[in-house]
Amino acid sequence: MARWEPGARERLVLAACDLFIEQGYDATTVAEIAERAGVTKSTFFRHFPDKRELLVAGQETLSRLLAEGVAEAPAGATPLEAVAVALRRVSDAMGPVNRELGPRLKAAVASSAELQERDALKSVGLAAAVTAALIARGVPDPVAALAGEMGVLAFKRGYAVWIEGDDPNDDLARHTLTALGDLRAASASLG
Repeated sequence: MARWEPGARERLVLAACDLFIEQGYDATTVAEIAERAGVTKSTFFRHFPDKRELLVAGQETLSRLLAEGVAEAPAGATPLEAVAVALRRVSDAMGPVNRELGPRLKAAVASSAELQERDALKSVGLAAAVTAALIARGVPDPVAALAGEMGVLAFKRGYAVWIEGDDPNDDLARHTLTALGDLRAASASLG
C-alpha cells in the first residue's frame, strides 16, 4: 500500500461512500475502507477517529469558511447579505472532487439512519458557526439564528442542485444564492 500517495483523505471518503452504498454502513469495516482506498488502517485513523466521521470530514472547514465569509461582509450588510458573502466563500472553495463526491455521499447517507443523524448534526454545527459569526457582528440572537439556519438551508439546497447538474463549469454560488433568494421570498410570505 502506497501510503505516500497524495489525496489519502479524499480516497478514504470516496472508498467509504462506495462501500456504504454497496454493502451497507454497518457491514463495512475500517479495514475494508482502508484497503479500497489503498492505505493502511493506521493511515485511516490518522485522518478519522471512526468510520462515522468520514462523511462529515469537511465540517470544520465549511464552518470556518462560513464564519470567515460573514466576518468579511461589508460593515453595513444586512444579516442575509452577510450570509450571501459566506455562501459565495464556501461555494468558491468547492471543486470537482466535491461535485463528484456529492451523489455518492447523498446515497451513502440515505442508506443509514446513523449517517442521517450525523448529517443532521453537521447542519446544526454549520448553522451555529454562521449564527456565532453574525452575533459577533452585532446581530441580535434570534435574527442571527434565523439567518444562520436560512444560510445552511440555502447551501444544502444549492449544493443538491449543483451535484445533480451535468455542466462541469456550473457555478455552485449561483445555486446557493438563488436558494437564499428563494428562502428570503418564502419567509416574507409567512406573514
